[in-house]
Amino acid sequence: MSSHAGPAGSDNRIVAHGFDGTWAQLDGRTTLALPPAGAVLANNNFEAAQAVWAHATGERETLIASPSRIGDDQALELRRSGLAVVRGEQVEPALIDRAPEVGRIWLLTSGSTGRPKQVAHTLESLTTVRGEQPPRTWLCPYATGAYAWWQVVTMSLSLPGQDVLFVEPGQMDSWPQQALDAGVTAASGTPTFWRQALWRSAETVAQLDLRQVTLGGEPVDQSILDRLHEVFPKARVSWIYASSEAGAAIAVHDGRAGFPTAWLDREVNGRPRLSVQDDELIISSQHAAEGMSGAIRTGDHVEVADERVLITGRIASDEINVGGSKASAAKVRAVLLEHPKVAWATVRGRKAPLVGNVVTAQVVLDAPDAVSDADLVAWCAERLPDYAVPRRLRLLPEIPIKETLKSDV
Repeated sequence: MSSHAGPAGSDNRIVAHGFDGTWAQLDGRTTLALPPAGAVLANNNFEAAQAVWAHATGERETLIASPSRIGDDQALELRRSGLAVVRGEQVEPALIDRAPEVGRIWLLTSGSTGRPKQVAHTLESLTTVRGEQPPRTWLCPYATGAYAWWQVVTMSLSLPGQDVLFVEPGQMDSWPQQALDAGVTAASGTPTFWRQALWRSAETVAQLDLRQVTLGGEPVDQSILDRLHEVFPKARVSWIYASSEAGAAIAVHDGRAGFPTAWLDREVNGRPRLSVQDDELIISSQHAAEGMSGAIRTGDHVEVADERVLITGRIASDEINVGGSKASAAKVRAVLLEHPKVAWATVRGRKAPLVGNVVTAQVVLDAPDAVSDADLVAWCAERLPDYAVPRRLRLLPEIPIKETLKSDV
């Protein structure tokens, strides 16, 4: 991309931490000290947008993340790899002298299985929405520099008519009114993000004239899809499976959880190849990070039922061994979420004498005292084998959520 012409979406409007203008209007507004190869620890989305624009219009190598995602040890490793670390106007120089890998964009993995690692992309590999799109104003609440954040950013950079309202982490309570004021017509978030929004600000959220609602980042269950269809009857409700490593691999628009079994093992030009091995989802994708062009073991557990492939959660955390019987945390959670008074739930195992583990759950109700924990245990007992029924159930006062828009428990 030349600095003269700029990206195709240069005239798209972005609203980010007090800035309200176009991508192109970021020229001359840069407050960051941006080296040719740098890791930008952006304090807000305006700083992040400056780094994006500088990368898109110049010959740079870039990593963008919030300061909370990179500790001192990892910052030192980045400097040793040849990236300067940028904190506002302060620059910690790279510790080796090398030419930038022009066009390279580094992303951090989610860190769900340990410390976040770096994977390499480009604007081209991150741009997965192509072709003509109806004009939209997007809500982008994702953590700065996350793969899902880049999906919205690259769409806005590359396609005319795709405006963006960025949400800062401290605005999770106020974004519905901001979105209403900005005329947001499309929004993307995790199931936890949508559950929290509908739990906390249902009346304001329902006023949004959304035509596209997207979910991703966590397993997507039927109950949240049905709820979003109910609240936004004019919207296409889609769920996306994507990761920093595999890229955007699955997009489902039919209103159902899971994807058709007919998609397994098919060879279609331009589409990822999906398969299942030992109940684990395997993906081969042209949108994968550099060096990951082969089959990628995702670590996500799947179940095949009624001609659908359901992604239920991480393999490492789904199975709970209760006295030799295997309880699925995902199935228990699904049963809890089917209860009309439950707004959110999480399930895990807890060590116990004799049986090794018992099933426990934490739940947020749609209203205080809407139902007792004893009633919820009875609800589960009617629908689950005895070993899978939660033995300890705790009611939480609000839905917990991290910067990643995922549950923090």
